[in-house]
Amino acid sequence: MNPKSKVILFTLSTMVLSMGWPLIACGAEESIIDTGDTAFIIICSALVMIMTPGLALFYGGMVRRKNVLSIIMQCFTAMALVSVQWVLIGYTLGFGPDISHLVGGLQYLGLSGVGGEPNPAYAATIPHQTFVFFQLMFAIITVALVSGAFAERMRFSIFVGFVLLWTTLVYDPLAHWVWGVDGWLRNLGALDFAGGTVVHISSGISGLVACLLLGHRKAEGTEALVPHNLPMTMLGAGLLWFGWFGFNAGSALGANGLAGHAFLVTNTSAAAGAIGWAAVEWVRQGKPTALGVASGLVAGLVAITPAAGFVTAPSAIIMGLMAGPLCYYAVSTLKIRFRYDDSLDAFGIHGIGGIYGALATGVFATRAVNPAGVDGLLLGNPHLLWVQLLAVLATAGFAACMTFTILKTLSLAAPLRVSDEDEEAGLDLTQHGEDAYGYGEASPA
Repeated sequence: MNPKSKVILFTLSTMVLSMGWPLIACGAEESIIDTGDTAFIIICSALVMIMTPGLALFYGGMVRRKNVLSIIMQCFTAMALVSVQWVLIGYTLGFGPDISHLVGGLQYLGLSGVGGEPNPAYAATIPHQTFVFFQLMFAIITVALVSGAFAERMRFSIFVGFVLLWTTLVYDPLAHWVWGVDGWLRNLGALDFAGGTVVHISSGISGLVACLLLGHRKAEGTEALVPHNLPMTMLGAGLLWFGWFGFNAGSALGANGLAGHAFLVTNTSAAAGAIGWAAVEWVRQGKPTALGVASGLVAGLVAITPAAGFVTAPSAIIMGLMAGPLCYYAVSTLKIRFRYDDSLDAFGIHGIGGIYGALATGVFATRAVNPAGVDGLLLGNPHLLWVQLLAVLATAGFAACMTFTILKTLSLAAPLRVSDEDEEAGLDLTQHGEDAYGYGEASPA
């Protein structure tokens, strides 16, 4: 370049900088954030968020009316507490730099360093903050699911402590094991597309431990513990079905073909689960029930969650058709035979359904759906099934031990459950001073 050209280039550069315009290097890459992916994940985050109020309605309709506000309050309390916990410490424990393949480090404490740029380790085309918010919604609903196992008898103050301790000590490490970079189950090759182990097995097993420690409801065996408002439960089931599309399709972390596939198989398995539960109920009891259909579709959704990005649509039909009767058996037979009071069948549906879904992923997975996955047993790879089994056992064992420890520790501060008199009067009135309907069982009069 001759001296005159250099002077002209320098002059133009100075003018551009003085006007505040950025210099664009020839051949430089544009921003890697994809606005379509970002919009999609924001929408999916909102869909997953609506699942927890949906769960509140689903659970709320199944309890007696003197306890409906208490179970709804527990779900909304989980939303509030975990939203703050996740920002302060939860996200960094789940997705921070790896420590011994067991938990994330504290680099993102208080979301330090988390901004609008992507974190390529997890999602290269969406802002880091968007990924944080999406994962938060999973943490919220997981601990809310546990509440269904001990509904109608836990002290609210104990519940508050349980939410914070359980999310920090159980959910966050499990999220790192399965989804965190260098988490040990992820390194082992375990497949969990959207939370079969992290969400459903952990919550179901923890719910079983909790209901065993708290014991039976006092009215069990002396009065009918029947749902007080089935239309409310059906509305909640519909919201769960709707929100689950964000749960599973959003786990593709982009508006792409894999997200569309996860959307399809999620709906397919839910429908098959409802059919399977209703069919076996019709045969055994002579009539299909609305509660059975609601429970069956949730069972189908639970089963497909770990497999949504790895199995075909016909496999999703098989998984749903099997999940419905399997969870029906757990609810109608297993619970009665072993006499545990899993109030709203958190273990029967999420625990059993999650275990089945994780193992079925090891059977039906195919790289034809997702080249980043692994072929399963049906395609000649039994190793994946063994890995899935190990993931199930590790998750169940960890969740059970930690939940037992957390509740035993909390019991040193106060009784875990309300008094017999408070339980008889109802938790709405005794724990919150309110009556859902202004009359009836919980009425102050």
